[in-house]
Amino acid sequence: MELENFSIPATNRFASLYLAQKSPVKDFFHYDITDASVFHKRVEDLKKRAFNREGLADCIGHYMEKFGISPETARSLEKLRQPDAAVVIGGQQAGLLTGPLYTIHKLISIIRLASEQEEALQIPVVPVFWIAGEDHDYLEVNHIYAEQERRLKKFSYAEGPLEKKMISDTKPDPAHLKKWIHKVFEAFGETEHTNALLSRLEAFADRAQSLSDLFACMIHDLFKAYGVLLIDSADAHLRKIEAPFFERMIRDYGTITEAVLWQQQEIARFEFPKAIDISSRALNLFYYDGKERILLAYSPEHGGFTGKGGSPFFTEEALLALCAKSPERLSNNVVTRPLMQEWLFPTLAFIGGPGEIAYWAELKRVFEELGILMPPLVPRLNITLLERAVQRDIEELELDIGHVLKYGTRKEREKYWNAAKDENMDALIAETEKMLKMQYDKIFAAIGKGLQPLARKNLDFHLGQLAFLQRKVDEEIAGKHDAVLEKYARVERALRPDGNPQERVWNLFYFLNKYGTDFIHTLAALPFAFDGTHKLVKI
Repeated sequence: MELENFSIPATNRFASLYLAQKSPVKDFFHYDITDASVFHKRVEDLKKRAFNREGLADCIGHYMEKFGISPETARSLEKLRQPDAAVVIGGQQAGLLTGPLYTIHKLISIIRLASEQEEALQIPVVPVFWIAGEDHDYLEVNHIYAEQERRLKKFSYAEGPLEKKMISDTKPDPAHLKKWIHKVFEAFGETEHTNALLSRLEAFADRAQSLSDLFACMIHDLFKAYGVLLIDSADAHLRKIEAPFFERMIRDYGTITEAVLWQQQEIARFEFPKAIDISSRALNLFYYDGKERILLAYSPEHGGFTGKGGSPFFTEEALLALCAKSPERLSNNVVTRPLMQEWLFPTLAFIGGPGEIAYWAELKRVFEELGILMPPLVPRLNITLLERAVQRDIEELELDIGHVLKYGTRKEREKYWNAAKDENMDALIAETEKMLKMQYDKIFAAIGKGLQPLARKNLDFHLGQLAFLQRKVDEEIAGKHDAVLEKYARVERALRPDGNPQERVWNLFYFLNKYGTDFIHTLAALPFAFDGTHKLVKI
């Protein structure tokens, strides 16, 4: 593999300004990530706080036992127990077959930064991946995309539950899941690696008790050599450690919500869109009844906390009692998840995507009100994988790779098409259509109202026939130029599918199926730098 860096703007203006550490965006965070001493400063700040490292290590170890504790995982657990240990952390939803590529890029970012900073700081720095199993947006994780018959196709596993059930409580049907996996791999195409991959995935499908379990099995299998610690945000043992922090969130809910709203007003002064949707009475916690997550808010009418429509209802005392007795019934939302993460983990750095950076900015005042600092937010590595065949197409079409990464090939393809099509025929058909409409205008003027619907239908028929003729002419020309047109389309599907960055659409297992499981280790070993550039990896 060969690595090349490109300067490409982030997917939103806010993230672009953050990468450059420009005002006003840099002022919405506590650390300057371009400062060479930023992680030394963070370590000093962490020393002023207390963390239950032993309890965390026990909890994570218990969670990961079912996936098999590798020697590297065991070493990471021991590192975490040490009083000066810190973590580099990031998280993602539990996508099928690991979800879009950006999940893998986030993991590589966590591993890379943890390794770099352990060497630089001479303290234990542990890579941690937080699986958002408490999320209930099933439709975001129930599919992947693959190419089939020259098109991107969405392969959905199942429509799933209608209620807002946590992903960690959503159990796949092994037989149906294995059938779905085989269908996806048919689109990938059979290679020398296919059977071995299918065998491993089928074993995971048989073992997994939930979609989060399935995701964790795959991630651990791929990254166990790097000592990545995994934890599901919905894990019952983790909830017990979280209980006192839930209590604080309930007691200070007004302070937390007011701080978010205040910070949002500050950010809005610079015309940035709001990232977090929050009401003035939000508790920022969900109650989970085993089937559905219900967002709670304070209700003056009821004198307590309720879901939408007034049910369920809790007084503050009842909610605090629930914290102590059944903390697994509570879960975090977008506001309280970062707070919980920072109370639990001695975070040296948080690895996030553009959207995460935007919503963390709205939490600065919250952290200050609660007496802690946000960690340094390090943007995850943005990576595009370029296969040799696609690179050849780019070279033959004389395209600029940087331009393709930013904009795709649609304009270039359109330019080629306009040069190839028969302009005389297009003009003839357009002229015929214009004359036909003019003649029918005369007919409409000459006939009575009763016959006009028939005349309109007659005109529509003739116009439809002209459109059909145009399509056939275009199809004939496209057939003659199919090889070149398909090259443009192939480059677009590979690097900017449907106008999106590759990492938001393509799935890792396409590449593992084609190049083998060592692909992930070769990729992780590349000399990536956290310099804000886009990473093009030539395979």
